[in-house]
Amino acid sequence: MSMQQIYLAIPLLPLLAAIIIGLFGKYLPRAAAHVVTIAGVAVSFGLSAYVLNHAIVSQPYNETVYSWLKSGNFSFEIGFLIDRLSAMMMVVVTFVSLMVHIYTIGYMHEDKGYARFFSYISLFTFSMLMLVMSNNFMQLFFGWEAVGLVSYLLIGFWYTRPTAIYANLKAFLVNRVGDFGFLLGIGLVLYHFGSLDYAAVFSVAPAMADTKINLIGNASWSLMTVTCILLFIGAMGKSAQVPLHVWLPDSMEGPTPISALIHAATMVTAGIFMVARMSPLFELSSTALSFVIVIGSITALFMGFLGVIQNDIKRVVAYSTLSQLGYMTVALGASAYSVAIFHLMTHAFFKALLFLGAGSVIMGMHHDQDIRNMGNLKKYMPITWITSLIGSLALIGTPLLSGFYSKDSIIEAAKFSTVAGSGFAYFSVLVGVFVTAFYSFRMYFLVFHGKEKWREAKHDAHHHDDDHHDEEHHHGLSPADDPHEPGWVVKLPLILLAVPSLAIGYFAIEPMLFGDFFKGVIFVDAHAHPAMHELAHHWHHIFHSPVGMALHGLMTLPFALAASGVVLAWFFYMKRPDIPAAIQAKFSLINQVLENKYGFDSFNDRFFAAGSRFIGNKLWQIGDVKVIDGAMVNGTANLIGKLSGVVRKLQTGLIYHYAFAMIIGVFLMLSLGLLKI
Repeated sequence: MSMQQIYLAIPLLPLLAAIIIGLFGKYLPRAAAHVVTIAGVAVSFGLSAYVLNHAIVSQPYNETVYSWLKSGNFSFEIGFLIDRLSAMMMVVVTFVSLMVHIYTIGYMHEDKGYARFFSYISLFTFSMLMLVMSNNFMQLFFGWEAVGLVSYLLIGFWYTRPTAIYANLKAFLVNRVGDFGFLLGIGLVLYHFGSLDYAAVFSVAPAMADTKINLIGNASWSLMTVTCILLFIGAMGKSAQVPLHVWLPDSMEGPTPISALIHAATMVTAGIFMVARMSPLFELSSTALSFVIVIGSITALFMGFLGVIQNDIKRVVAYSTLSQLGYMTVALGASAYSVAIFHLMTHAFFKALLFLGAGSVIMGMHHDQDIRNMGNLKKYMPITWITSLIGSLALIGTPLLSGFYSKDSIIEAAKFSTVAGSGFAYFSVLVGVFVTAFYSFRMYFLVFHGKEKWREAKHDAHHHDDDHHDEEHHHGLSPADDPHEPGWVVKLPLILLAVPSLAIGYFAIEPMLFGDFFKGVIFVDAHAHPAMHELAHHWHHIFHSPVGMALHGLMTLPFALAASGVVLAWFFYMKRPDIPAAIQAKFSLINQVLENKYGFDSFNDRFFAAGSRFIGNKLWQIGDVKVIDGAMVNGTANLIGKLSGVVRKLQTGLIYHYAFAMIIGVFLMLSLGLLKI
């Protein structure tokens, strides 16, 4: 096979599997659904690993595969740009997707929509691969919209549940808002740069750095700043940054495997990947970078606080994802694009692990998701316990684990950054370390240690679960059943994800951040934005190696904050559970603000949703009822009725009336004739 055929095979195999199972799944045996899709994704993963290996030693591949449309001077093409950035993303996407496919066999095994689910997740993998492999904005936008569409289908997978339908509509609409900005940004690129091809746009970008455009009136705006901010608004929708973050916690209504796929490794990281890919543009606008770093730091800090009060096991992990996406965005704003991508990669593994671990707990608990009803599960579910512990330790940045290397690098990058807002960002990511450690281990202790609270809670949970009988697979177990570990199809992905969560940071940090891995792919103006330069200086002169960084990490403020977060969580929830309850009662106002998620949802419901309904109602009442139905349709009928009423009076049937009318007519015509003479 030539390299181009391999590149084509990688996204097309999952697409082919999705089409086969989607269209013919109901005629094939049940097992065909997972056999065909797993085969497609597994081959895709194998080829991606080969491509990554090839990309490390060879030049980037940048070719058009197919010309879709030519219009005037513009051409819209499907093409691949395979360099180390896209090759690494392909490996992460296909690996996590493969793990999720295997896990789904166990999680969805009694679900009626088994084949449909496998078809969707395969289609999702195809969409994400098209997004990361693209070499132009049009294909990027195609992948962007396709992952949005498939996430809509997956979040609303159990379509008989009103909450799932509400959540998938919300995800779709919020993403439309971000995508509108993204589309405007792409429009500006096409109009001013004359091309949608990355290489062409990046090559002329420096010459356009000082270009001004008029948007409103005579005020002049920097083209670069406007373009970058609009592109980033697209990323805010996809990567769930404040205020477009509201869809992500609600999307937990979908089955757990897609929580791991969409909200850990793939869709939400599309925005982060896109900004890193656009580094030659963002480097030309410090204003845009300031905007990015401030939005990221708000997300990192305030979404973490919400994780502290959640009781649904999946929602805790969802808010954790929001907070970590904020961290990645802070790295982007500090011009540390490679650090953002590095954290994207490490986070993909440990967050997918945490979601799948949560799914395993939910299965063990017979679909009760409330962490207050759990406890001491380590005794019953040892594999889930140890892998979840590894995931949690990686998330809070324990030295030597993968999350430590990427998270500490982000904190350092924020510290060294000089763009406006970097001071606030540094504060946010530091406080975020403590908050992350606290809510992660609050969940961990409540689920895996302490009293076995599910014995008394099981009775209520079983009754509550009756609502889910139709949509969700239920094992029909009696309330007295103890939790148990699911089968190997669930345990194997957990173990395989735990390995990179432990080790990948150790091996990848030097080549990715301080080596030549992203050379020629990610562009940083070291004079204007010195954060990466400072990080490299530290690495070469202080740390020297990953072990040196880990040892140094034990003496730093982030480590102290993370450790104190863990200790406090243990003290509050293992020793003195009365204290959190007392704090909650005493600070009821703050608790209320957090319970309301800072009022974003209620504001959107009252202002945007209710406002749209109000405008729609008025348009219907005035436009439809009064103007169209009243004036135009019924109005013309009334007018004809009135005219005919007048004409009807002239038709009396009496001869002398007609004779009189004729005499009057002749008289009028003669008068007119005489007047003309």
